Amino acid sequence: MSESENSTSNIEQIIAKLPSRFQPDQGADLCAVYQFNLSDDLFFYIDINQGLCSTQLGEHDDPNITLIMDQSTFIALMSGEIDGMSAFMKGQLKAHGNVMLATSLGKLFKKKQGDSKKIQNN
Repeated sequence: MSESENSTSNIEQIIAKLPSRFQPDQGADLCAVYQFNLSDDLFFYIDINQGLCSTQLGEHDDPNITLIMDQSTFIALMSGEIDGMSAFMKGQLKAHGNVMLATSLGKLFKKKQGDSKKIQNN
């Protein structure tokens, strides 16, 4: 398996685990679709609706916000190595649509101790 395929596999595992890390109390009143466009043509979205969270590979027809970044930035964001604002200010993350939604994304999902090491070692 190439490094690119391994990285994509890691990202797909992260995406699959997002609903289990969702904190419904933080998104109880939120109805939003977050589209993620990662380099290497990897697209997925998170649909949050009244305290429920689901993820889907592919592109949503009408997301509320689209976040564009490369795979390494996504992994750094998910592991807590970098926050969204820092990535945005460094030009590693672009956002289109309701950018205020991006500010709430970090509090919607639990982070676990050691996530950064797990992601990097996979």
